[in-house]
Order: sequence, then structure tokens, then C-alpha cells
Amino acid sequence: MSSQTTQAYVFGQFRVDAGKRLLFARDELVALAPKAFDTLLALVENRGTVLSKDELMRLVWADQIVEENNLAQNIHLIRKSLGEGCEGVKYIETIPKRGYRFVADIEVLTEPPPAAPAARTPAVTKPKTQYATSTGGVNIAYQVIGTGPLDLVFVMGWVSHLEYSWQDPSFARFLTRLASFSRLILFDKRGTGLSDAVPLSELPTLEQRVTDVQAVMDAVGSERAALLGVSEGGPMCGLFAATAPERTEALVMIGSYAKRLWSEDYPWGPTEQERADFMNEMKKNWGGPIGIEERAPTLAADPQFREWWGAYLRMGASPAAAMALTQMNAEVDVRGVLPSIRVPALVIHRKDDACLHVGGGRFVASLIPGAKYVELEGKDHLPFVGAQDEILDEIEEFLTGARTGAGAERLFDRVLTTVIFVLFDQPAAAASVQGRREMKELHQSYARRELSLFRGKEIEMTDDHLFATFDGPARAIRCALAIADATARLGMRARAGLHTGECDVTGETIGGLTVQLCESMARLASSGEVLISHTVKDLVAGSGIEFEPRGAHAVESLPGEWRLFVVARGVGK
Repeated sequence: MSSQTTQAYVFGQFRVDAGKRLLFARDELVALAPKAFDTLLALVENRGTVLSKDELMRLVWADQIVEENNLAQNIHLIRKSLGEGCEGVKYIETIPKRGYRFVADIEVLTEPPPAAPAARTPAVTKPKTQYATSTGGVNIAYQVIGTGPLDLVFVMGWVSHLEYSWQDPSFARFLTRLASFSRLILFDKRGTGLSDAVPLSELPTLEQRVTDVQAVMDAVGSERAALLGVSEGGPMCGLFAATAPERTEALVMIGSYAKRLWSEDYPWGPTEQERADFMNEMKKNWGGPIGIEERAPTLAADPQFREWWGAYLRMGASPAAAMALTQMNAEVDVRGVLPSIRVPALVIHRKDDACLHVGGGRFVASLIPGAKYVELEGKDHLPFVGAQDEILDEIEEFLTGARTGAGAERLFDRVLTTVIFVLFDQPAAAASVQGRREMKELHQSYARRELSLFRGKEIEMTDDHLFATFDGPARAIRCALAIADATARLGMRARAGLHTGECDVTGETIGGLTVQLCESMARLASSGEVLISHTVKDLVAGSGIEFEPRGAHAVESLPGEWRLFVVARGVGK
């Protein structure tokens, strides 16, 4: 392939774009964490070949030392994102004791290599644009991408265009990374981009923009969200956080300010004359890459980025609207608002930001009670230009407590523990609904009694299952059998899965492959049975507990085959 450059790999409904580092399902962008994408790309590029775990670890985590469980977690995430198991679809095959192999048929899309200097490949696929109705009947264009547990509203500065944002690969990558740990909500302010045009006299003030954000949040069913404002978007997000704290999870401001123009008590803004000069530049040259030298100096000489930036501004606002917005922004002053913010806040500013002086960022952070301030190297004002992962890592850690980017692969405290997962089958028919309810309450009290006797720790108990941990596998086995026997005496049946392995611990939450394996084993067990892994069998050798082999089983969504055993009945306490 010396005369051609691979651009993308297509299989089923999916397309892996290697250059843009994006995964698409038909025309929809699929949010995938960076290292999970790297793992998928390694498998796809070596399709048909068995890659050992060591080989994959070297390809994905070059020059880094990470635990093998990171690879298993990534494989699980990829399979989930690709919908493996639905209607028998399979893309990644686990080869027991050897590794993994990508087995789907792939079409390789190629095109001639770009002329020097290398062109920036545009991202052409974007999320669906929808509309929310705000005050005055104005339609606000918005997009939603990602399925994370946190709602995150992204507010771009100056002007924007939802769909053309995705045409720049660096911007697309930035937004996709945000969507990998959140449900990301994007919008164009009224009078700009794809939102309704309004008379110049009715362009949105900060207060109106807050109302429009609330309308978009209502449209997507978001009661509470984190707000992320870039540049001019920062003051608006600050005002939202101060006036609607009940709807604000957290506040992030990147390359922002408290006041737009210079004054004796605010020496970090442009002077009136500098602002007038910029307005004249807009009047003469709107349609070109206005302000690119200050906003993206490291890409100011890149022909394709210059072309994209000019088109992005043209599509974002008409010349008159852009000038009116710029004049309106010159009047922004939220110094009196920021001290009243009472939500967690993160302020990020690049040390040599060529557009907004770093002193303004430090000042913003000093006004917000308890704000975390992070100062990074760099001179680009746009956060998606330059070392964007440094910014994204800070945002992700602030909002989620963990980083999934480069250099931050360990997301949890990891401990070795024994886990049991017990499934309770429906009780036999009782005389009444009240009778069935009392029976369930009784079996839960019995289960808790056995947990206490065998020093187990209850993690979760519901009508249909129990999830608990133990510091010893023999006690866990005896407890599982005792719970099954107690349940049987109540006319119900229980089945359990048990394994000893590493678990991911975040606060009081325990998860990971060990928990998934135990639940899957419980579903494989017959009523009254306790299934254990080969690991547990070896750990309790000499305990007097006996087992019967159940054979090797492939467990859904987990790597390899697992040798399972049934605990023989009659094991005493």
C-alpha cells in the first residue's frame, strides 16, 4: 500500500477512522475512551491475527506499565459499544490462553496521500441537530452525544455552528472525548449558527443565554448539569451557576474572563482602541480567518485550518451579527457575580494565551469561592488546538474523579477479594400479596444473618439478588450454601456464583470483571447450586470442601473460557 494511505476501516454498520481517531455507527458518532479506541484500532489493523495480551499491551500502552485488567476492561467496553451478542453478532474472538482476534470482514477505505504540507482530514459525520423552543418562540439548535452519567453543557465563545464544528478533526476529537465520560449537550446561541436568526437589537444578553440553556436542558430532560464555558462562554456559565445553583452540578471555565475591556482595576483586557481596531478588521475582512493569530497561533499558518476557521465564522454569524455580538461582549462584567457562586468550580488558563491574558484567568479563580485553578503551558486560546489532552484530563478528573486519558490508566483502587452473587428465584405462590412480601422480607433477614455469621460484607440486596464480598473463599462458599438452604426452607430457590479476583473500588462501589463473572456464573447455575471458579477451587484446597466439575464455559462479555465447579452438598458450617 505504498501509493495509498488508509483512511478508514468499515465492518457491519461501523466505521473506524484511524486518522481522526473516531468510531461511527452509520452516521452517528460513538463515544469511546481513547485507550479503548487504541485497542480497537490495534485489533482491526491486525485483523485475522491472534494478538496476545502482551502484544496488545505493548501496542496500546507503549512505554507505560499498567495492569492487565485494563486490557480486559477495554475489550469489554469495545464489545459493549459494538453491540456484540445482539442477534449473534461477533467482532472480537477470544482465543483461550492466547489472546484476541478481530474476526469480522473489513473493507479498507483508501485515498491518495495528501500533498505537503499534510492536509487536515475533516470530520464529516456529526450528531443529529434538534431544536428547543425558548422565550419569544425562538428555536435553539442543539445536539446530544454520549451516554455518560453526568450531563455536561458545552458553551462555545463568540460565535458557533453546531454542524460545522465537527468538520475540524481536532474540535471533533475534543468534543468526542468530553462525550466519552458524559452526556454532552451542545447548542448555538440565538442569532448564531443553526438557531433562529433574530434582529440585531435582540441578540442575546448573558441573561437571555441562561434562559436558552435552561430551555435546551428542559428539552433533553436534564434537571441538573455541569456547565463548561470557553472564552465568552465562561461568564455566561458563571451567571448560570450563580442564579440557578439547583440546576448546576459544577462549573468549568477555560480561557475566560470576568470583564472584557481594560480598566484601571482590570488591567488584563484590551483597551478601547484595541477593541475598535478589531471591529474595523471584522468590518473589512469578515469571511476570512479573523483573529486566528490570537486564537490558534500554532495553526495560524495551516492552510486547511485557516479555511475551516474562516468558514466556521461565516456560518456562525453574519458580518453585522458578529460585530453586534462583539460589541455586546465588550460590555460584559461579571466581577460582582462570581463571588456568589456556590458550586464546585474549575478554572483553566494557558500561561501564554495570546487572546486573553493569563492574569484574567487567575483573577476569575480568585473571585469564585473554593475554585480550583489550573495553569497549563501553551499559547493557543482555543482549547481544542494544541495539547488538548492536558485540558481534557483536568476536566474529566474534576467532574468524575478519574482520568482515562494518556498517563492515567488506573481509574480505581483495586483490591483482591472474594465475591458471591446470589440470585433468588420467585417464591412459591402465597396466599396473598402481603404473604409474598413477608416471605421476601424474611428471606432477606435470613441472608443477612448468614452474612453476619460468616463475616461477609453486604454490597447490595434486592428482592431478586444478593451481592456480597468476603476476605476468605472458604467462608464465602459456606455462606452461599447456608443462604441457599435457608431460602429453600422458605419455599424459594437460590443459585450462586463465586470467584476470587481483583475488584475496582470507588468509595463504597465495587465493580469490575470479578463481579461480572460472579453474576454470569449465578445465571449459569441451577436452582440450589453454588458455582465457583477454578481459582477458588485451588485456594480452598485442604478445606474439606468437595467439588464436581462443570466444564469450561465462555462467559458473556468476558475474556477466555472459565473452568467451573459445583460445590458438593453437605458442607457444614
